[in-house]
Amino acid sequence: MHEDGNNGTGAGTAPVAPRCVDQEFLALERELTVLLRRARANQGEMAREVHPDLEPAAYGLLIRLDEQGAQRATDLAAYIGVGKATMSRQLRALEDLGLIAREPDPADGRAWLVTLTDEGRGRVGQVREARRARYVSQLAHWDRREVAELARLLHELNGIAEK
Repeated sequence: MHEDGNNGTGAGTAPVAPRCVDQEFLALERELTVLLRRARANQGEMAREVHPDLEPAAYGLLIRLDEQGAQRATDLAAYIGVGKATMSRQLRALEDLGLIAREPDPADGRAWLVTLTDEGRGRVGQVREARRARYVSQLAHWDRREVAELARLLHELNGIAEK
């Protein structure tokens, strides 16, 4: 092998796999994969708890509306990372279930704001409280500082992923 690591075959060959693999990043990738798989399954369960006909993907919209209040559909689509047509379909389904309502945007009469209905707010609140109680139970043996540190690190990771 030549000093440049290309076996003398030139620059057009595939890179050689590194000899020492970054074990920390492999472990991170493995654990995030498990976490995300479980999160998707939990999102489906929580969506069904809100309403049996609720799509799992729409649960995140309800959480956003619960936390942020009234939002424009375009802002929700940007936050979730879906197109206008997908957002429109999801909002129509949520409206049909009685979980959201649309009202004219007072700042722009051409636009609409999406809000949770009282029914939607109540159902989302019950599911979120049950989920919080599960976390408290599952992490009862953790020090609260560890829970806070995990939340901080996840927030930081989410901020990086958002960029």
